[in-house]
Amino acid sequence: MDVSNRFDKKIFATLFFSIFAAVTGVGIVVPLLPVYAHDLGASGLYIGLIFGSFSLSRTALLPYFGRLSDKSGRKHLIVGGMAGYTLISIAFIFAGSVESLVAIRFAQGIASSMMMPVIQAYVGDITPKGREGFTMGAFNMSLFIGLSLGPLIGGGIKDSLGLEASFVCMGAFSLVGFFLCLLLLPPVHLEKTSHRDGPPAEWRLILRDREVLGLFFFRVSYTAGIGVIWGFLPVLADIELGLSSTTIGLLVMMGVFISGSINMPMGYLADRFNRKMMIIVGGLLVAAAMICFARADTIHDMIGASVLFGLGGGISMPAHMAIAVFKGGKSDAMGSLMGLMTMAHSLGMLAGSTIAGLMMDLFQLRDAFWFGSCTALAGTVLFFFLCRNVKKINPNVATMG
Repeated sequence: MDVSNRFDKKIFATLFFSIFAAVTGVGIVVPLLPVYAHDLGASGLYIGLIFGSFSLSRTALLPYFGRLSDKSGRKHLIVGGMAGYTLISIAFIFAGSVESLVAIRFAQGIASSMMMPVIQAYVGDITPKGREGFTMGAFNMSLFIGLSLGPLIGGGIKDSLGLEASFVCMGAFSLVGFFLCLLLLPPVHLEKTSHRDGPPAEWRLILRDREVLGLFFFRVSYTAGIGVIWGFLPVLADIELGLSSTTIGLLVMMGVFISGSINMPMGYLADRFNRKMMIIVGGLLVAAAMICFARADTIHDMIGASVLFGLGGGISMPAHMAIAVFKGGKSDAMGSLMGLMTMAHSLGMLAGSTIAGLMMDLFQLRDAFWFGSCTALAGTVLFFFLCRNVKKINPNVATMG
């Protein structure tokens, strides 16, 4: 049956649990990489490159794979990305230098570019009009909960069984996602991309849209903060507070878990209230959280900052994705638009981790978090000015301007 005209719960559940498995696997090892690289003698810049190389390769290929999925279908790209994640997990086991970690993360970014925006586009394809916020909020729980459980599981595995066991566990989770998509997603000829009336909107038309540009810059600023936290919170907690890997995993997990846990109710609100205002409020909370990280002196300070960051992301991202799905549906270029949003995510991670690494080397470690706060504030202000006079972002509610 054509999936273009109805919300297919089987497809949604398959994509939800597949991405949950893959992201949980990645979350198991990624927060452990900064400390592992530091033990190998990596400088702050190299730690930033370990995270930035992933974003660099993903950024370069996201527009291509997003557009390709609009033209030729979603399933084969999703399955290929899942397979890549599984093989890369094995490669981590044999990494013996900082340079090899950078190279493996670069390859992981390629696999991610085949998978993440295409899955989000697939969910957008089956999302009913007027329920963009709730549907994407529900789906985003798979990402946030996977990323929150992963660091907690990974810290415990490393403390008890060692780092190699964490990589094996990552591969097992990715393999589950691969088989779920391979066996349960319908063939490409049943997808919405095979039933559209005309070609998707061209890039030049998509990039002229001020709403799309506002979403893009906000996403860059928000994920720059994530790049700082993932890359340098473990180092700060290890060097200055002497916390265990399990405790560090718990700190990284907390903000992500809070974001995931409120995504559904915030998505419900995004379908009924002002989506742009929710994005602005969330962005201001993220900026405040980064200041709290920069000034943290105890584990309790870090817990409070993690909670605040989680609230900011949980409030803003369902509204952000709801607008993106609405715009993608109007342009009939869901894959291209989701590729653009994921590219913004990658650029933010790349800029956040790399620039923060340079600031750590040139100044102080805590200055990386001040950079994250300034970036989050700048992105929020830019979003406001780009979208302030644009109406009808939410088809159900009147907006600002």
